[in-house]
Amino acid sequence: MNKDIATILADKGLDKGWDLLQKKLEQVNAADVEKALALGIGTYSFEKLSAFISPAAEKYLEQMAQMAHHLTVQRFGRTIKLYAPVYLSNYCINSCRYCGFNRNSDFKRTRLTIEKAVAEAELIAENGFKDILLVSGEDRNFINIDYLVKLAKKLRPKFSSISIEIYQAAESEYAELLRAGIEGVTVYQETYNRPAYAYFHPAGPKADYDSRLKAADSMGQAGMRQIGLGALLGLTDWRVETLALAEHGHYLMRRYWKSHISFSFPRLRPAHAVGTGQFKHLLEPKNLVQMITALRLCFADAGLVLSTREPAKLRDSLINLGITRLSAGSKTNPGGYSGRDETIKQFEIDDARSPIEVAKMIKRKGMEPVWKDWDKGFAKV
Repeated sequence: MNKDIATILADKGLDKGWDLLQKKLEQVNAADVEKALALGIGTYSFEKLSAFISPAAEKYLEQMAQMAHHLTVQRFGRTIKLYAPVYLSNYCINSCRYCGFNRNSDFKRTRLTIEKAVAEAELIAENGFKDILLVSGEDRNFINIDYLVKLAKKLRPKFSSISIEIYQAAESEYAELLRAGIEGVTVYQETYNRPAYAYFHPAGPKADYDSRLKAADSMGQAGMRQIGLGALLGLTDWRVETLALAEHGHYLMRRYWKSHISFSFPRLRPAHAVGTGQFKHLLEPKNLVQMITALRLCFADAGLVLSTREPAKLRDSLINLGITRLSAGSKTNPGGYSGRDETIKQFEIDDARSPIEVAKMIKRKGMEPVWKDWDKGFAKV
């Protein structure tokens, strides 16, 4: 009998009580890392990834980075897909302690009508983007499935790829969105550690860990073309979080083989009424490098996504390590592209370069920026 992801995580001790796993990672030595590297790259095993993310592997980062680069070029060519997010609403009924949209925060909320959302998207299209991400807080009273269906149908003539990053939905709802032309969904678990999850999500529908965890299954069952996963890096120990994220991805790849799985690497950023000083597990750049290269060495065909949360200089160096999709010129507030600077952002971006500047950087790195994700003529909608 196939185990569900909750059982898999529990069996490996990845959903709580991380002390034992942390000790095991500290016990990995150089010989273990070299053995993992010698086993071959591109395929996943828990033991191999454990070696790659261990403290002992830090001495092998240069070698791992070169191997990750070659593997990515082999599988994806020298291309980087560019996308831009459109924030539809900063209303939210959740109280996530790290988010600028927290329902307990006192500020004037903003929602975009479908017409205003289309206007934002048109500004993005004028910059060359054909890949768009629709983002919203949990605002089902306004940003409901019907809203998203109507919006997607208006955007389909302008964009070759439409994806969403919203609240978790039911299988039937994902199927309806797919029929409307939305073929990718990202839902971050934020953290796979149950006690930490409970602390950071004290109220609202998102407080239900198991419901959140099942969201990707609902996407796969609905036939979504792309399923995005991620953990909010800085909430917990990034090394064990990476193991849990990988187990989730591996599970989805085996069960929903028609869907393409991608991993994102969002690090905590300052947000409205939220500083970063309260978080005890913030990552150093070298930790992010190790996480990205380790996942690439275990998942040859996974998409690896990097946002404008990261500083420009770091993004410039990371694109050669396995990144396949990159945001550019992002605005994280509703109406941001139209110049509505007074609306509250979900978080502060770090890389504020224009899309054209990012595209030029990619070319200088010997890569090719791709504005169009894929041909919509292949979609069955």
